[in-house]
Amino acid sequence: MKGSESLIEQNQNIGLLRFATAGSVDDGKSTLIGRLLHDSKSIFEDQLSSIKDYSKLHRNQEIDYSLVTDGLKSEREQGITIDVAYRFYSTPKRRFIIADTPGHEQYTRNMATGASNASLALILVDARNGVMTQTRRHTFISSLLGIRHFVVAINKMDLVDYSEEVFEKIVDEYNIFSDKLSAESIYFIPISALKGDNVIERSSNMPWYGGSTLLDYLENVNVSGGRNLIDFRFPVQYVNWDGSDFRGYCGTIASGVIRKGERVRILPSGKTTEISRIVTYDGDLDYAFAPMAVTLCLKDDIDVSRGDVIARAHNLPAIVGTMEANLVWMDSDPMEIGKDYLIKHTTRTLKGSFTEVLYKFDPEDIHRKPAEMLSLNDIGKVKIELKSPIFADIYSNNKITGSFIVIDPHTNQTAAAGMISKYKQVSPDKACESVKARVIKYPGLKQEEAKSNYDRLSMQGTHCIYVDDELLIEGLCKGIPVKSKEYSNIVEELCSIVTRSGVSVVLCSESISN
Repeated sequence: MKGSESLIEQNQNIGLLRFATAGSVDDGKSTLIGRLLHDSKSIFEDQLSSIKDYSKLHRNQEIDYSLVTDGLKSEREQGITIDVAYRFYSTPKRRFIIADTPGHEQYTRNMATGASNASLALILVDARNGVMTQTRRHTFISSLLGIRHFVVAINKMDLVDYSEEVFEKIVDEYNIFSDKLSAESIYFIPISALKGDNVIERSSNMPWYGGSTLLDYLENVNVSGGRNLIDFRFPVQYVNWDGSDFRGYCGTIASGVIRKGERVRILPSGKTTEISRIVTYDGDLDYAFAPMAVTLCLKDDIDVSRGDVIARAHNLPAIVGTMEANLVWMDSDPMEIGKDYLIKHTTRTLKGSFTEVLYKFDPEDIHRKPAEMLSLNDIGKVKIELKSPIFADIYSNNKITGSFIVIDPHTNQTAAAGMISKYKQVSPDKACESVKARVIKYPGLKQEEAKSNYDRLSMQGTHCIYVDDELLIEGLCKGIPVKSKEYSNIVEELCSIVTRSGVSVVLCSESISN
């Protein structure tokens, strides 16, 4: 696959760096990002004018850089970041997408969201306070989410007289903690976001520091090694069929590279075929790679549905029935062992339950502690039993097929984010049996029973729709007798189209005999 990596390097725009900011409250994250955007001239004139007016009126200063990212009214009033603020800026050397994440403990779930797609974490530390619990928590979550590159910006150095001793003490304190993490690189920079020291230009106030400025480091750091170009995984999101000869399978490539003519296997059916076309809005391609959104066409007529996975024929994900996972609990309601939750994995949603909490982590020292359940902002390792199998990889090998979210079916709230660390496989026959979309038919008089079954299936996480005569005669079958052959043919064709897309149909109609 070395040829593939070389090909991707030539064709993929590797000048884009996604990074997330994190740290404790009032460490100056928003001010620093605002300074970067301002000094790189990435703020529109009208926005800059508005920020200056607001700063003078409400903050009694020329410009409050934190207002560049603190866009919510409640954030401006409180002077804190609540939501994740995404910002784009560029320099002649590189383009950047920044996720400015909250520092408050109660918004840890927002921080995890911002870090989930980042390649680097920018951790801010207030030079006056040193390494805080939230600093450790956010660093640990970033590490769990697969971030291997860290920049530790020790901010507000102007408030400690630009002391080298203070800087070195914080570096030592952070290194003691981070030695337990799987970081590839950690770079420390003393800065003052407010004054601009070592942000864009080197500071004359800290002649003892001989390293890079923050912008220089971000422009040159190499984070490309984390991309998985080996294991091709394509979760099918939608079946595109125009009613004629064209049938394509739409989705986003989770990892790897695929070429026209390559042999692939469809899961869960296990059938093999070749890629006949790789279709995009701009035309057909000879090859495609993660994270491109494409439509794949197959050489053979194979039944493929939403939730299926297309992989290279001799490089397959595991068919997982039970698993162990690192979990960040995000719900105000604590975890319930044995309760049925919805597990959203790639393009599939299914039912699962927690069978055991193996331990939870203490964010102060990352020691493992016994626990019976997880509460808001807890991080721990759990065992999960799935009601239907998924096609997955270990998170360290594949961020997309190795991750999932947990949804409380009663509140529809996101309860947790999980990263798979270990699994137990099930047989391909069981996987095929549980995933297949189907039509569940009820005679017209059994509407109550049909609706009850539809509600049950939906609560279990089954992708399904409910169709009855009332719906049909108002639309597709308007003016057509219910018990006619034409009516039956239309209903049959509708069910066929829907199930090909991976969605089951609960059908209640008088056209069905008792």
